[in-house]
Formats: sequence, C-alpha cells, structure tokens
Amino acid sequence: MTSAVEKKENKMGTMPINKLLLTMSLPIMISMLVQAMYNIVDSIFVAQIGENALAALSLAFPIQNLMISVGAGTCIGINALLSRSLGEKNFEDANKTALNGVLLAFLSYLAFALFGLFFARSFFAAQTSNPEIIEYGTQYLSICTVFSLGVFMQITFERILQSTGNTFYNMITQGLGAIINIILDPILIFGLFGFPKMGVPGSAIATVIGQFAAMFLSIYFNHSRNHEVDLSFKHFRPDLRIIKTIYSVGVPSIIMMSIGSVMTYFFNKILLLFSSTAVSVFGVYFKLQSFVFMPVFGLNNGMVPIIAYNYGARNKKRIMDTMWLSILMSVSIMAVGALSFQLFAPQFLGFFNASEEMLAIGVPALKIISISFLFAGYCIIVGSVFQALGNGMLSLINSIARQLVVILPAAYIFAVNFGLSYVWWSFPIAEIASVTLSTLFLKHTFDKKIKPLDQPDVEFETVSE
Repeated sequence: MTSAVEKKENKMGTMPINKLLLTMSLPIMISMLVQAMYNIVDSIFVAQIGENALAALSLAFPIQNLMISVGAGTCIGINALLSRSLGEKNFEDANKTALNGVLLAFLSYLAFALFGLFFARSFFAAQTSNPEIIEYGTQYLSICTVFSLGVFMQITFERILQSTGNTFYNMITQGLGAIINIILDPILIFGLFGFPKMGVPGSAIATVIGQFAAMFLSIYFNHSRNHEVDLSFKHFRPDLRIIKTIYSVGVPSIIMMSIGSVMTYFFNKILLLFSSTAVSVFGVYFKLQSFVFMPVFGLNNGMVPIIAYNYGARNKKRIMDTMWLSILMSVSIMAVGALSFQLFAPQFLGFFNASEEMLAIGVPALKIISISFLFAGYCIIVGSVFQALGNGMLSLINSIARQLVVILPAAYIFAVNFGLSYVWWSFPIAEIASVTLSTLFLKHTFDKKIKPLDQPDVEFETVSE
C-alpha cells in the first residue's frame, strides 16, 4: 500500500477554487450536452420506423431511467466517500471504496439482467395490448438490460476518476460512447453499408456498444492516469462498513433520481384530462430543458468531490467558496436558459413539427415552466452540498416535497378548477417551496457540519460514524 507521504497533495485541496471548479466541471458539462443531443437524435431515427417503435422506447424509459438512477445514485455515495477519504489522507479507505463500488455496480447489473431475461415482455404486456409495441419493446429492453454491464461499469469507473479530480477523461469516455451510438444508430437500424437492417433491436445494440466502448476506455484511464486509487482486486474482500456508508448517501440519491419518473407518470395522467397534445408538449419540454439542466448537472458533479474532499481536509473556506461560486454559475446558466425559453419558445417547438394546437398549448407552457429555472439552479447545487457532506436524506426529503407533495397536488387543483393554462404554474410554485426548504436545510447543515470545522477542539464527524 502506498503511504501518505508518497502521495502528492490533491489539486482539490490546493488549486484556486474558480479554476478548480471549471477544470472539474467543464468536461462533464460538455459530455452531458453530448448525451442530451444523443437522446434527441436517437428518438428521431427510431421514429422513422413508425409510431409504435417510438412508443415502445417511451414505455421502456422508466426501466432505463431506473438503471441510470441505481448506477449514478450509488456512485454519488462512492464519490462522496472516496473524495472525503482522500481529503483525510486515508488512502486505504479510498481504495476499498473504489473496489466495493465496482462490486456494487456488478450486483446492480445482475439484477437488471435477470429482469430483462424473465420480465421484459410482462412489463410491456402490463402497459399495452398492441402486439407490435410489445414485441418492439421486449426486443429493445431485453438487449439494454441483459447487456447493461457496460453502462453500470462506465458510470462507476467514470465517477472514480471524477472523485480524484480527473474529470477531463470523463468527457472523452462519455463523448466516445455517445458518438459511437449516434454513428451506429442509422447503420444498424436501417442496414447501411452492408449491415443487416435490424430495426428497433439495432438501436439497442448501438446503445450497448457505445456503453461498452466507454466502459473499456474508462477502465484504461483509471489504470493509466489515476494514480491516487489502486484498483487491484488481489486479496479483495467485500467491506460491509464501506458498503453501508456508500448506500447511506447512495440510496437516498437513487430514490431521488427515480422520483422524476413517478412525477412524470402522474403529471401525464393530469394532462390527459385535456388532450394528448398537452402530453406531447410536456414530453417536448423535457427534451428541450435537458440542454439547460445538463450543464448545471455537470457543474454539480464537478462540485461534489471538491466539497467532500475539503470537508475531509477540514477546510471550511474552500467549502464555502466552492458552494457560492457553484450557486452563482448555476443561477447564471439557468437565467440564460429561462431567457431563451421566453424569447424562442415557438422556434423550439418548431423543431418537433408542432401543430397549431401544440403551439397554442406549448408556447405559454414553456414560458411559464421556464420561470422555475432560476429557483431550480440554487436548489440543485444546495441539494448536492448536502450529499457531499453525507446528508443525502435532506436532498431526498426536498425532492419528494417538490415533485410529489407540491407539483402533483397543485397541478391537479389547477386542472380541475382553472384549466390547462394554469397547470404549468405548479412548477414555479414547487421550486419556490423547494428554495425555502433548501435554505432551511442549508442553515441546519452549516451549523452542524461546516461551522464546527473552525473549532479544533470539537471532535471531527467522520463519514463512518
């Protein structure tokens, strides 16, 4: 085992915060924007097969979203513990965290692979009686789950790199996976360049090939560029203490990420009280807003290891500087996004061949919902500060309150009493409530975890407690 004295000081404890935050976040922002672009391009290709093909992929979304939620949520726990261990110069726990994280990723893969093998067809049959949609969906989801090892390992090894400050390599791995996916989509779906025409299964195969390519590259970068973590499985044994600590932060994150699917399902049910066009507007909104939220999520992912590291190093000033700079950048990004929605809503909807009815519903909807962006930027950053400091449950409570306790009841009340044009106001109202709750939780977290760092006589609260 490499001793602490042999380790160089990590840049997360020394580099100027403004430069460090950009260095950590910018590659992730770029890669997440590429991912957002891929999602739209993928849908365009599949839609050319037919509406049933697109419907099948839409019905598969909850399971795919759940896979991402489990993988990324677990990695938030890995990220926080690994970065904090490095900040404490506890390199043994850092290595154990990385290795146990890889084990958890493999176990998560097995669970979804078994689901794909035995329950994919039942999943679609429970939602529709259309045999073509069931067939398309079963083919697509079976491939994506049975071969989901790529996505779970890709996320895990990328987050290990991120935890040690090597986010530039994540941009390369995610970018490679997305580009391969985009290139292979039309080739495998439509049978170009001598390849067989595979249809919907071709889209799934393109997806998993891209994921495996990113996985192999992220493993290579960890072994060749990441010198702070030793990923050797020689003499490895699962460590229940480490696993418990990872999941203490990870499980709330998994639940929190999955809540969006629940909210979307029931919000669509409310919109169906008016028309299917209203549901289409909501779906278009989610595609468009990803270009605003993805950079903030990239900033967010770059911020978490910085705060976790400096909490482990007991550096209060760097924690606070990172948090406030992240909030400023996030709110600025969201302000640009909100202004774009206000000025160009008709043009944005035009990308999706919007009908007159869709424009009539969608233009005011996008303008109203985008008001919530300014509040959301603050809430996203503050929620991740809680996670970085080991208080993932506060983020979970806030997410449940915003998406289930406020948005859905408010939307239903507006729908029944005032009409469709008022339903969209549930988003700004929910974000205002979230700002209030986030601020109260932030004061509590500051008093309990950050403020005591100035007091050397106070016993330090370690992550394992």
